[in-house]
Amino acid sequence: MNVLVLNGSPKKKSDTFRLTESFLKGFNKNQNHKIDVINVIDKNIAPCQGCFGCWAKMDGYCVIQDDQNAILDLYKNADIIIWSFPLYCYAMPSHLKALLDRTIPLVKMKMIQEADGTVRHEALADFSKMHTLVICGCGFPDWDGNFDGLKAMCKQCFCNPDIVCVPETPLLNVPAAAVVADPLLAKFEKAGEEYAVSLTLSKETVASLEIPMIPKDEYIRNVNGI
Repeated sequence: MNVLVLNGSPKKKSDTFRLTESFLKGFNKNQNHKIDVINVIDKNIAPCQGCFGCWAKMDGYCVIQDDQNAILDLYKNADIIIWSFPLYCYAMPSHLKALLDRTIPLVKMKMIQEADGTVRHEALADFSKMHTLVICGCGFPDWDGNFDGLKAMCKQCFCNPDIVCVPETPLLNVPAAAVVADPLLAKFEKAGEEYAVSLTLSKETVASLEIPMIPKDEYIRNVNGI
């Protein structure tokens, strides 16, 4: 399978991407898959101009000549897309959001109303067999409320995505926290093995990946240096 990994972290030493690397290790355990990793921060991707030139051409490409069109080629040919990024202001980092905004050449202006009343743009190609996984980490000590806006956006933007939201991810790059970080990384590797078989994650697996590594009060004390 062709796997496109969109790494949205702006840092070379990314907390969230450590989780994604462990997941990929399990997923590609048998080296059966082609994996392309794009470090989005290194790419020249301008904001969408809202010109709808892509809808005038309908060729699946953006009229802006930068790095986005090469990414669209990978996007169109991917069987699995993994969006990996830290939570920024309860959503995606801006450079990754620019990439998402500029996937509009992959849909038509024509609107379709689903049986449940939901309205969407018709896709330029058949993306129904594409699988999407979102892995997002944050520096908050718990889950509730912090990822709600992001989850709502991802469910609207992607078709039946698997979404894993992990709190306390700065612990992943603290050597003294290895005692709690390493077991989480091992769980992500195991989750990758599960995904390789079923191309989805069970609710139980997602729940286990989202459990905070240490108690909330202890995490806050450590962050505040108390």
